[in-house]
Amino acid sequence: MIQTLFGSTEVKPTFLDRMKEAVTRTRESLGERIDEIASWNKQIDRNTLDELEATLLASDLGSATTGQVLGNLREKADHKQIGNVGELKRLLKEELLAILKSAERPAKRVEGPEVILVVGVNGTGKTTTIGKLAHTLRAQGKTVLLAAADTFRAAAIEQLEVWGDRTGAEVIKTKPGGDPSAVLFDALQAASARKTDYVIVDTAGRLHTKTNLMSELEKMTRTAQRVVPGAPHEVLLVMDATTGQNGLQQARLFTQSAGVTGIVLTKLDGTAKGGVVVAISRELGLPVRYVGVGEKQGDLLPFNAQDFVDSLFA
Repeated sequence: MIQTLFGSTEVKPTFLDRMKEAVTRTRESLGERIDEIASWNKQIDRNTLDELEATLLASDLGSATTGQVLGNLREKADHKQIGNVGELKRLLKEELLAILKSAERPAKRVEGPEVILVVGVNGTGKTTTIGKLAHTLRAQGKTVLLAAADTFRAAAIEQLEVWGDRTGAEVIKTKPGGDPSAVLFDALQAASARKTDYVIVDTAGRLHTKTNLMSELEKMTRTAQRVVPGAPHEVLLVMDATTGQNGLQQARLFTQSAGVTGIVLTKLDGTAKGGVVVAISRELGLPVRYVGVGEKQGDLLPFNAQDFVDSLFA
């Protein structure tokens, strides 16, 4: 709060401020550990970087990403190009930022309803993420329609309806166990007729039938393309940051079969393993579009690589 002549004025935190808060646990484990390592060594050399390896792995960068980062840093250390811990942190930030930037893809510009298919296993926060995304878009003055195409999970339709009520977004649904593609078809027809800005589609995280989940998602993609040319324009995979490297194998399966174009990483505020953001970018070659940093409607932030890296070493 800032006191003024006219009373108190609340200063809203910036995206960078909120990102700093979200990655507090990761920053504490990463930044403080680097300071400790550097304090034990009079100069930054290969021994220092060998000790840094365990710290990066503990932050969930993963072995492949850690190997790439340290390979570049070791080359600089061999040439005496890392003079102190400040220089080490600067170079480490550059390495991490380069990986994140290499995976960035601009979002498509769309006329007519923009169709966003949201996929991911149950328990990652998929439906909640859809609600938060609807809130974000509605706050920008956009019209949003939600398609309750996760017809197989108990209470999934009701959960999405709650978010529809909260955000002022209409929900298109069918009875539990109904055909997801039929729900999607009806939602896209309605959105096209009403000139709705966005259609956000909740999909099943698993099926109770013998139908393969990936086949079902492929069927939905074909349905979307028939109604709205070029749809889906974005396929967002929701991942739980607290699962870290364990979630990457599931992510690869969705990426291969569902045409994933971007990642939403939930529960970033609940883990000290925020380095998984970098691992995702490098190993999946996909941009992180949003990060979840809390339970409130407004706790879904558009991801910014520079802010994220700065937050890790703030």
